[in-house]
Amino acid sequence: MEKRTLMDMTFVPSIEPISSAGPSEKANAGMPLKQRKKSMTSLYLKFFETAPDGKSRRCKFCKQSYSIATATGNLGRHLSHRHPGYDRLSDTGEQMQQAIVTSKKSQVQSKPAIDHDHLNWLLLKWLIGASIPPAALEDEMLSNSFKFLNSSVMVWSKEKVQAVTLEVFRSMREDVRASLEHVNSKVSITLDFWTSYEQVFYMSVKCHWIDENWSLHRILLDVCHIPYPCTSSEIFHALMKVLLTYNIDSKVLSCTNNNSQQAIHACHALKEELDARKIPFCYIPCAGRTLKLIIEDGLLTVKPILSKIREFVLELNSCPEIVDDFKQMAALYQEGQWKFPIDASASWNGDYSMLDLVRKAPNAMDSTIKKQEETFGSRNLTLSATEKSGVNILHSYLEPFYKTTTNLCTCKVPTVGLVLFFMDHVFELISGCRESCRQEWLKNVADEMAKRARSFSTQVSNLFTFMAAVLDPRIKKELIPENLNSEKNLEEARSHFLRDYSSGQFSSVTNGFSIQDTTEDTDVSFAEEIARKRRRMSMSTTTDELSQYLSEPPAPIATDVLEWWKVNATRYPRLSLMARDYLAVQGTSIEPDELFTSKGDKMHKQQYCLPFSSMQAIMCINSWIPSGYPFKFRSTEIDFEKLIQSAAASVDIAKS
Repeated sequence: MEKRTLMDMTFVPSIEPISSAGPSEKANAGMPLKQRKKSMTSLYLKFFETAPDGKSRRCKFCKQSYSIATATGNLGRHLSHRHPGYDRLSDTGEQMQQAIVTSKKSQVQSKPAIDHDHLNWLLLKWLIGASIPPAALEDEMLSNSFKFLNSSVMVWSKEKVQAVTLEVFRSMREDVRASLEHVNSKVSITLDFWTSYEQVFYMSVKCHWIDENWSLHRILLDVCHIPYPCTSSEIFHALMKVLLTYNIDSKVLSCTNNNSQQAIHACHALKEELDARKIPFCYIPCAGRTLKLIIEDGLLTVKPILSKIREFVLELNSCPEIVDDFKQMAALYQEGQWKFPIDASASWNGDYSMLDLVRKAPNAMDSTIKKQEETFGSRNLTLSATEKSGVNILHSYLEPFYKTTTNLCTCKVPTVGLVLFFMDHVFELISGCRESCRQEWLKNVADEMAKRARSFSTQVSNLFTFMAAVLDPRIKKELIPENLNSEKNLEEARSHFLRDYSSGQFSSVTNGFSIQDTTEDTDVSFAEEIARKRRRMSMSTTTDELSQYLSEPPAPIATDVLEWWKVNATRYPRLSLMARDYLAVQGTSIEPDELFTSKGDKMHKQQYCLPFSSMQAIMCINSWIPSGYPFKFRSTEIDFEKLIQSAAASVDIAKS
């Protein structure tokens, strides 16, 4: 008997083997036989198939085997216990027979026709969006599920899915390359590194720039496999290949790396390459990763306590009954109202939530553990007085750090100036703790934090970060870190501005005045023309746009920095061009919320779980689609909305 799908088993009865008649049957051949009444026995057997050797029967649903001598009552009990509702598949023999004689044509007409290509394109979009490897489509249960819905479904093979995905990647990459050709400002890049479950080392390269409308763009350029032994030389050559592929090697202004020695050395090699071509370039460490390591140093002493709290919170989040008990206890002890689920992720936000719970609701936590003794009793999750005291002290110390990371995560444009402003505040907190702290263990924690802070300050201090910070109208010279704020940096920045953004390059604009000064008013007097000319000459000789810009007070911290420059670009026509270049320099190598919140969990899972054959294409396509690049195959855009509408129309036609 050929293998059938679950759809076939619903309608097709099993065929028992026919044996030759014995002597007793021959003797009675001429006698009329009384027709046997159909019993449940025959219905049981319809759901079993007899083995070729005739010694056993096998259940069609679960393949469980029974001896041929097994009583039919036992077979019925098997069906009832293992496959409830089996009898509804065929209530009577007449219904079975009617289904058999139904033509295949009528069966096909009962279901709408399926465009296999449309289905496979939708499946491909789902695989890429969910970051699922193509091999998932070969899962037997998934294939059987499709065939249950429609036996004619033909899903693309793993090899075809990989080939089509690669073609989509190449087509979309051409669009990204074309968009970068129209960028008329400097660009900045950021690097991230990770190792997958296959122990393959990868580097991602992102590009950042600000367009003429003062909108910040971020786009993933590539995900590169860094071959063994993964040294700075391999990283440098992979990075240069990406820059040349997109033809931005002459446009790149800065690179923010992940602080690893290999990345730093690779960036240094890139700087030497660009310096030889007279192209200004700098590389800076990631402030976000430095801050994350500083916070991890602070949490090191309470890691075992955090594990106990997190175990409690995970049970709390998963059980409504425990949640109700906790809420009642929190109300009883006046320990505030809590929103569930509580963040129990392994991120910094999750760690702070653990500290916050013990600080603000210790009694509710203890009482809930006691009341739910069956759940928590054997795990000793109740904190001692000493542990609670340590948590409270550390919570107070780290609270400003939490506020800092929250501000970085919610900031629309975390410019270098703003990032350094927050980092300077963190360094002051560490210094203050070292000087005034009475707890020796906390003072030791602050000492470890201070080492990382000093290392970062040394690496980040250069002319480029000074200019990027100064050109943030919220920071300027007033709020810039002290180690950057020097007259030498200011004079070098002024020279850089006058040399690379000179008036000769922008003949249509003049310092401090827009072109409207000479075209708006056609009836101005001769004296007024002379006065305007003198003012422009005075601006050029005794001061410049940078001096005028710095002479004004900083904008409020809440100011939208890009909107500020959009409004004031006519006042500073040359300086605004410099600001477009330098405000695109990134203070962190990845987005702050991916570093400090649970949002990074999805990215880390994607980076770890994707196989080598899919990593580059899937990660890039997933980044390009939200950035507005259309999903293309060989230069043809795939309109998924129309595919869905077409499928819905087919169903409506079939129903009518």
